[in-house]
Amino acid sequence: MERGTGIKGKSLLSISDLSADDIRTLIRTAIDSKDSGWVSLLEHKTLALLFEKPSLRTRVSFEVAMQQLGGQAIYLSPAEVGLGGRESVPDVARVLGRYVDIIAARTFSHHTVETLAKYSGVPVINALSDLEHPCQALADLLTIQEKKGKLKGLTLAFIGDGNNVANSLLLAAALTGINFRIASPAGYAIQDEILKPAQKYARKSGAEILLLKEPRLAVSGADIVYTDVWASMGQESEAEKRRKAFAGYQVNSKLLALAKKDVIFMHDLPAHRGEEVTDEVMEGPQSVVFDQAGNKLHAMKALLVQMLSK
Repeated sequence: MERGTGIKGKSLLSISDLSADDIRTLIRTAIDSKDSGWVSLLEHKTLALLFEKPSLRTRVSFEVAMQQLGGQAIYLSPAEVGLGGRESVPDVARVLGRYVDIIAARTFSHHTVETLAKYSGVPVINALSDLEHPCQALADLLTIQEKKGKLKGLTLAFIGDGNNVANSLLLAAALTGINFRIASPAGYAIQDEILKPAQKYARKSGAEILLLKEPRLAVSGADIVYTDVWASMGQESEAEKRRKAFAGYQVNSKLLALAKKDVIFMHDLPAHRGEEVTDEVMEGPQSVVFDQAGNKLHAMKALLVQMLSK
């Protein structure tokens, strides 16, 4: 596996903690991991999975990644730790930092992962917070590279909420030169704390960023169409309000037809079929959602190797 990013021993709380060169190296390392398979690069290394939210892809990809790299993972559920309730976040961080080599935290609040990184003394990976989902963005860019053969100059249309997934994807696109268009209803756009740094990265990479309200404008001529659920975990009380706000933002075959003929459709899963996307699109020839999900394993292997190996 390729080595050489600047992230060894550092935390990954935002996708912008990586440079464009770091991202490209991680993608090459991930592609290489598919050929190399099981390699004992992380023998005697232990990863703690500290999760406040349930997970299928993130948990399994991290656990299998560590196993295939010769290390081990320990899953800590909300009931076992009581993060911030039964025990304070700084105390949990300082204890875990004395047991394990690295922590992957899936939390409601981004402040929690920041606090873990501050006090743990070991690298912390943001495995999802309310602000960002950098691990998902890495798997997404790996998938785009494999399907399109490049990143720079492509156009990605994101249809839906300016949420944590969209935030990390925008920052990653801006860093690597992918044009990013997002169509969201009023009140659900990307916020300035993400938009402003993304615009700075885009000026350097040559990417174009467009914030739109009309999905048809975003999708027109796009190389990639991406969507996510309208109500994320922790937003269940807003589900009905959001269904009304996002009416007209469904990715269906009619909308997808406005993109390029060789467009790929992406979704980070789980999908609410019949809401943000139709079955026809999910199961159609343009859909790469399950390859995208599978790539999370290889992206996490690359990330762990770059952060931990000698």
